[in-house]
Amino acid sequence: MAADLQAKYTKLAQEYSKLRAQNQVLKKAVVDEQAASATLKDELKQRDQSLRKVEQEMDSLNFRNQQLAKRVELLQEELSASDAKGKRNKNRGDSPSQQNLHTQSVFDEDLQKKIQENERLHIQFYEADEQHRRQEAQLTSRLEELEKESQQHQALVDGLTSKYMDTVEKLQSDKVRLEVKTQTLERESKECRIRTEECQQQLRKCQIELNSQLQQSSSVIHEKVPFNDTKFSDYNSLNVPPHNRRHQLKARDVAGQALGFVQDLVAALLNFHSYTEQRVHIYPSDSSIEPISALNQKFSQYLHENAAFVRPLEDSLLQLHQSITEDTVTVLETVNKLQDFSKYFSSYTSFLKKILPYQLKSLEEECEAALCTSSLTSKNQELQGDIRRVTSVFEKLQSYISLLALPSVQQDAMPQSSFSAVFTQLAACLHSLHDATKEMSKHYSQKASLEQDLPTVTQKLRTTNECLLSSLGSLTNSTGKIAIFFSNNLDFFTSSAGYGPRGGSGTLNPLQAESMLANKKQATSFMQALRKAKPESVPYKEALTNRRILTSSTESREGLTQQVQQSLEKIARLEQEKEHWLLEAQLGRVRLEKENQRISELEAQLSAALRGCVVTPSPAPVKDCVATASQQDGEAEDKMGSKEASQNTSLIGMLTTTSCSEHVSDEESREHLIKSHYMARVAELTMQLQLSDSKAVNFHAECRALAKRLAIAEKSREALSEDVKQAKENILRLQDELTTTKRSYEDQLSMMSDHLCSMNDTLSKQREEIDTLKLGNKGNSKKNKGR
Repeated sequence: MAADLQAKYTKLAQEYSKLRAQNQVLKKAVVDEQAASATLKDELKQRDQSLRKVEQEMDSLNFRNQQLAKRVELLQEELSASDAKGKRNKNRGDSPSQQNLHTQSVFDEDLQKKIQENERLHIQFYEADEQHRRQEAQLTSRLEELEKESQQHQALVDGLTSKYMDTVEKLQSDKVRLEVKTQTLERESKECRIRTEECQQQLRKCQIELNSQLQQSSSVIHEKVPFNDTKFSDYNSLNVPPHNRRHQLKARDVAGQALGFVQDLVAALLNFHSYTEQRVHIYPSDSSIEPISALNQKFSQYLHENAAFVRPLEDSLLQLHQSITEDTVTVLETVNKLQDFSKYFSSYTSFLKKILPYQLKSLEEECEAALCTSSLTSKNQELQGDIRRVTSVFEKLQSYISLLALPSVQQDAMPQSSFSAVFTQLAACLHSLHDATKEMSKHYSQKASLEQDLPTVTQKLRTTNECLLSSLGSLTNSTGKIAIFFSNNLDFFTSSAGYGPRGGSGTLNPLQAESMLANKKQATSFMQALRKAKPESVPYKEALTNRRILTSSTESREGLTQQVQQSLEKIARLEQEKEHWLLEAQLGRVRLEKENQRISELEAQLSAALRGCVVTPSPAPVKDCVATASQQDGEAEDKMGSKEASQNTSLIGMLTTTSCSEHVSDEESREHLIKSHYMARVAELTMQLQLSDSKAVNFHAECRALAKRLAIAEKSREALSEDVKQAKENILRLQDELTTTKRSYEDQLSMMSDHLCSMNDTLSKQREEIDTLKLGNKGNSKKNKGR
């Protein structure tokens, strides 16, 4: 209970620290937004000041314009008065009229300049007013957005503060509850101390009794036991320990379940990498329309090599499962195949680390696309974090698996007390891998739903996203199953198997396990030799299933039968030649032995005849019989043990009884050799027949798998052909739209050119009118001067 409370307290403290860090980040964001809003307010004030200045300038310009208008009116009145005076004073002389005309031209020029300056100031004021209005509208919209964001941040801050206060109250209540529990635990500890004192007293009594029993047993051992093989580790390693068959069956069952889960994981990883490669060729730029970037090309090249790193995981674990049998010892020190799995897992982890920067850069390239929204950018950033987390979890898994594989390579690499800790950390790491894949699947589904709303999304991208989501779902399910399976079997992994030398001291190393298994095999072979072995046979159910499989394999049977017949003919011909030469060699060996025996007998008879120890009735018939016997033995050897040879060899009985028995023994040995040879050949042929049957079944399974693959490929080809048709239709539709847009643009350009021509005509007419007016003014001025 105390450990659970401590774990809950630490978990609450961690959540509190996380919330506190988030609160600090949000406070900083709010402060930054407040500073930005203050700067925008300052800019707004400056723009207001500039607007006021422009309005003041406008007022001054209006005032000056009014002054100039009044001055023009005065000048016009003076001009009319001067014209009236000029008419009255026609007879006075030309000097004052010339002066009036000169002053009038000066006033006209001044008036023209003032009018032009007034127009220019009006234009500047209008432009400044429009610019000010636009800036004011932008600033007001920006200010409203910032106020909304500040309100949202304030709401987040309020929610976090309330959550923080709730957590503080919970922690305080937990603290009070823990203090009460500590008091109860102190009371229980006092009671336990009293009990320990009583137990210590009982332990002393037991120790005294055990010491007396130990002395008695040690005296018996010294007197009765001449040799103690458990005293030395080298001798003790040769002893066969008790075999834990239940542990072996459990280990094989667990390895089989792990193999199934890893096969699902391998299939999910292969699909994920393959569909990721397909997506890289489709988005953000389609490789069938335009070339993709160099980064994505390199990334797709690396992803194309995923099977070389993922497939060995399944194969190595399959070999590990096959190496665990009932007759083996399965502990970490003897499982050599775990090192191969660790090596392939480390290579796959290095593959993930190699493709990690390319994957992150590819997501950044998607964020830099033209149609990428802010929500898609945030999802891509979340996916980057998920990918980093998955890669780090795989690195942790690789370190723990390499630690578990060390004892099979180096005996003292890791103590047994650390095994349980490594298995526990590995289980926690598997759960974190499941959480990481789950988060990645959730974020990718959100990203796919956002991408479907884009206007330029294609059907190919949608199908690829669906395939990616399904592969991520299967990856999440497989990692969850592996984590649950490992947690459920954690007690089995951490418990000791019971193997080890007698006496319970030390551990098994691979050499000791090998010697122990050799001794065990010898013992089992001896026990089996004592028993009468039953003839081996195939079970009825297995025979029925094999018969169904063999009868159902009708595809490509004719080609296989022809190949099998040809190979059987070659094998039979070679076997005949081999048997012929083996028989020739055996007959030659028997002939050589007989000749040596005959020579030795003749030498013995010759020496006996010379000494006069042996009395024979007739020597001539002996030679004839020996000659006939040798000739008939040669004929029997040429005919390979026929009946005539057995009858003729009976003539040797006329010489001595020993030669007849020897010939009969040679005949029996020859028959025994031929019989053993043919029995070996029959066993070898049955083995070859079983191998050919298993190969045929395997080939049938492969053919069925290839047929399924062909059907899947045909379906995919049809789907791709439909996609190609749709793409062609889209291309035609886009070409039609392009032609229509070109036509509309050309029509607009022609209309604009016509409008410009008409405007140029109007401008030329206006210039001509202005020139005519100027010429008229000049003629009037000359007339006035002439007057």
